[in-house]
Amino acid sequence: MWAEGESEGLQTLGIVVVVCSSLKLLHYLGLIDLSDDKIEDELEMTMVCHRPEGLEQLEAQTNFTKRELQVLYRGFKNECPSGLVNEETFKQIYAQFFPHGDASMYAHYLFHAFDTTQTGSVKFEDFVTALSILLRGTVHEKLRWTFNLYDINKDGYINKEEMMDIVKAIYDMMGKYTYPVLKEDTPRQHVDIFFQKMDKNKDGIVTLDEFLESCQEDDNIMRSLQLFQNVM
Repeated sequence: MWAEGESEGLQTLGIVVVVCSSLKLLHYLGLIDLSDDKIEDELEMTMVCHRPEGLEQLEAQTNFTKRELQVLYRGFKNECPSGLVNEETFKQIYAQFFPHGDASMYAHYLFHAFDTTQTGSVKFEDFVTALSILLRGTVHEKLRWTFNLYDINKDGYINKEEMMDIVKAIYDMMGKYTYPVLKEDTPRQHVDIFFQKMDKNKDGIVTLDEFLESCQEDDNIMRSLQLFQNVM
């Protein structure tokens, strides 16, 4: 049987992986450093199949400044000349981040969380909207986004199998760097404890309100949400 502290560590891991994976995208695109010599006065939009919305509109919709949006778009366009990212590209990116594990399923779930319109591709607007929430959103906004990631079938609830699928994907992605080395049933045991804590009324599903309440009661999760507040 796993101690309560170990199961709570799993909760924190899930939140941190969501945010860290977004930071890895920023690193991949070369966007963490916003020094002045990397700023262009205007977005270069030639030879791009999908052109993003106007900067003013994106600035109003996100927590990024015009200058930051310029840099974000520059890196996005350099790596994704078509202006769109498909799921296979997402998987290839995460395979580079986690070479000792299998990141394909986690990349699959994360891609569909970014692809809010379910078009099969992530546009620049989708990308910066999600980053704005994960890096600079309120606690509620970050937790709502994470809830949406766990809610795989988008029915407004998280059931135990959905939670199990996400947790297993995280463990698979971490590969040999999970410590201690996991037994086959370890993710299931952790999810059972985690789900029991979140399912306040014991009806077999976790609602958004239950998810928000449980996460906000956990000091480790709250601290983890603040770690990446000033990365850009």
